[in-house]
Amino acid sequence: MKLPADLHCTELSTPLGQMRVAATDDALVGVWFHDQRHAPDAAVVQRWKPNPAHPVLREARQQLLAYFTRQRTVFDLPLDLSTGTPFQRAVWQALRGIEAGHTLSYGALAQRLDAPSAVRAVAAAVGRNPLSIVVPCHRVLGARGDLTGYAGGLPRKAALLQLEADAAQPLLA
Repeated sequence: MKLPADLHCTELSTPLGQMRVAATDDALVGVWFHDQRHAPDAAVVQRWKPNPAHPVLREARQQLLAYFTRQRTVFDLPLDLSTGTPFQRAVWQALRGIEAGHTLSYGALAQRLDAPSAVRAVAAAVGRNPLSIVVPCHRVLGARGDLTGYAGGLPRKAALLQLEADAAQPLLA
């Protein structure tokens, strides 16, 4: 993943741990848990400009906090997916089509991409998703519905899926 050196960034405390959020001037480019696999290393992050007042970062923060409080299941943010290869970008776009409260297997996702024999490549691209939660890679499961392969850790994947299952239930008065 090639990230621009001149990104704006901010930190976000969530119920599942600290997150780093990064944006270009116009679009969100990354949302990572601090201990997530494939997150940018410290040397890259040091070059970014801390800017919590940046409009894209401010809106991303609001929407992520609303997600964690079950007030939002869909994100409406400008995204920059250009850090991935064309194949990765296609996978990440396909992830955006999995609605909250629903899951899909890696094989079914490969089928949606007309690449049924590319399940492993699809899984690798899912794992490199730079926009955790916003591009919902946590909604992809193993062939038998088992929790597999979440760069943020399987306990977080389970927690995110539970949060979305709970959000689908009406709140009792």
